[in-house]
Amino acid sequence: MKLAYVNGPFRKLAFSRASRSPAVTKSGTLYFPVWLAYAAGWALKSEEFEVELVDAVTRRWSAQETAAALQRQGADIIILDSTTPSIIEDLETARCLREALPEAFIVLVGTHASALPEQTLRSAAWVDAVIRGEYDQVALELARALRGGDSLENVAGLTFRRGEELVFTPAQPLMNDLDALPFVTDIYDRYLRVEDYFFSAARYPMTMTVTSRGCPHRCQWCVYPQVMHRGKYRTRSAENVAAEFAALSMRRPVIREVGVEDDLFTGDRRRLRRICELLIAQRNRLRFWCDTRVDLTYEDMRLLKAAGCRLLIAGFESADQETLDRIGKGARVEQAVGFMADARRANLLVHGCFVMGNPGETSESMQRTLDFAQQLNPDSAQFFPMMVYPGTAMFAWAVENGYLRTQDYRRWLTPEGLHAGVVDLPDLAAREVQRFCDYARREFYLRRGYIWKKMRQSLRNPFEAKRNIRAFCRLARHLAVSS
Repeated sequence: MKLAYVNGPFRKLAFSRASRSPAVTKSGTLYFPVWLAYAAGWALKSEEFEVELVDAVTRRWSAQETAAALQRQGADIIILDSTTPSIIEDLETARCLREALPEAFIVLVGTHASALPEQTLRSAAWVDAVIRGEYDQVALELARALRGGDSLENVAGLTFRRGEELVFTPAQPLMNDLDALPFVTDIYDRYLRVEDYFFSAARYPMTMTVTSRGCPHRCQWCVYPQVMHRGKYRTRSAENVAAEFAALSMRRPVIREVGVEDDLFTGDRRRLRRICELLIAQRNRLRFWCDTRVDLTYEDMRLLKAAGCRLLIAGFESADQETLDRIGKGARVEQAVGFMADARRANLLVHGCFVMGNPGETSESMQRTLDFAQQLNPDSAQFFPMMVYPGTAMFAWAVENGYLRTQDYRRWLTPEGLHAGVVDLPDLAAREVQRFCDYARREFYLRRGYIWKKMRQSLRNPFEAKRNIRAFCRLARHLAVSS
């Protein structure tokens, strides 16, 4: 029996399903299919089934081409990823797979199918089941049940068809021993080409790993902690993380940087310090980036720098304290100022994330956030409209208040696959928010002071020069005119 884990196509564009806000980005970033890779690795580790991991996005396949490839390779169970912005394309891919492999068992996984399993299955008769939430172990248990002809009612975390009826089994227990998972970077090496993936703020070529699941905080829009990880924060041990870095360093000398794609890498400070100490002791050569909060201390920043950290990704979100409180950020505006000062002292770069169209947002508050972003002056910045996804508290808020302009998921993105706001606030339409994000991007990146800063950085460091040139070439067309 063969299991195929599939990252389906999206209009033959560089679409990142594993991103916290899935889309085609203006910077050209393309994420690894990290969650599919973990699940494929877990099945591979069992040594019970043939396993394939297919990324149709990097191959620029259509749904029909993806189905034809799977037909040639053969597959008995197909595990297909889904997100809200891509769900129409995901279901079309599933339909093509059904036509090509009529006997295969087709399962949807990922954030959208997990949040809306009934809606997903009722809109696509050709899909057999949905796995809700984390699916590493559930997919394996499903394969065992199908192989043995056992009842699927015994597979926790599954929603499946029984005639016209949909059966919901109880939620699966979450995996607590994350050290039992294989190194996801090993799985990439087996099935993928790291050169196909890109993050504009990182040195190229890069790779991505995850050292924890969930988050101890409760930001209301954050989709993975709420939908996939059920709010439970679990971590790999420091020793396990350091071992992956060591193995990657020896095995793949071409890799220059590692993205630690945790929702919050710095959530457990004791573990963070132990990871840094181990990386320092093993003389880690790999640079890395990680997500953090603005309450990170200078002492921890220094330790991160010594361990190989080059870049911190921080969610500043807004310049208004009331807005931060409304969205459950749990941070203070003044902390952001101190955070940036400390990062500069520690010689760490910062990628700043800013969100427009938050609850209570006005044109004036968006301008204050842009002014604040320019004051903070991180190495790079992104300006997104507030994106709300099913299964999150922010989606429920938008629906309950009548602010969601559409539930046609195709309109979550533009025809080019870029983010498109779908929340109309009482005094601020989604289109205005989107236009302001485009304006903010130009105002931030085309400042004379910012350009001079990047020129000085490039002259001092040839690696940063290459990165800056590559990133600018990808972003330039989006700075020239509004999208």
